[in-house]
Amino acid sequence: MRRELLITYTYNLQDKRYDIMKIIILCGGKGVRAFPFTKYLPKPMLPLGGRPILVHVIQSFIRQGFTSFIIAAGYRQSVLHDYFSGKDLGAKIDIVDTGEETDTGGRVYACRDLVGDEFMVTYSDGLCDVPLGKLVEFHRSHDGVATVTSVPMQSQYGILSLDPNGEVTELLEKPIIKDKWINAGFIVFNRQVFEHWQGENLEREVFPHLISKNLLYGFQHTGFFKSMDSYKDLRDFEKLIENGNVPWRVKDVT
Repeated sequence: MRRELLITYTYNLQDKRYDIMKIIILCGGKGVRAFPFTKYLPKPMLPLGGRPILVHVIQSFIRQGFTSFIIAAGYRQSVLHDYFSGKDLGAKIDIVDTGEETDTGGRVYACRDLVGDEFMVTYSDGLCDVPLGKLVEFHRSHDGVATVTSVPMQSQYGILSLDPNGEVTELLEKPIIKDKWINAGFIVFNRQVFEHWQGENLEREVFPHLISKNLLYGFQHTGFFKSMDSYKDLRDFEKLIENGNVPWRVKDVT
């Protein structure tokens, strides 16, 4: 495995409680759902408001006092090196070659020697206003080894209500389904999780195994969350920015 230190910078923050906690950002996938825009760029480098979405993710952590990042790279990682070389984001950033074909769980496992007793993992295409300090505090309050941020599920479709005769009585356009929660990323781990690591995929193998051992908890967040899975999602993000609306920026980080 090739490990390359890309940038080391200092950043003066009022709150440095979390500055030594490593944040692993999963950046190695091929972004098939965003093709053809990912033919030449890895999806985390697709521009959003003049900057790659990956930079928005990094800055969302920096604003809350987290300044040490590991980019778990793979597909077209040379683009990451080219972009970050000479960039001062106010953070320490390591780019780690975790392989083009490696799955999400394998990418985290490949970085295991670079993290401390606690670390976080997130995806490179999701923005959220989750208060990270409260997430960490919740994680430290239970006996599990992992805490995933969960948000209410939003339907991709309009939902119809019908009476017994088939007459439509209500139409809800893409409603929030409040009793269903989805994985938004922003995951806190204890290092002990590697003693229970099983499988190459976080969602299909690692998490279910932790659930079977009662070691996975969910931090429920009802604020803003959106991932960029397609070009439509990118346009939705752009419209928010064009309207002066940046809902993933946490205003109060205390």
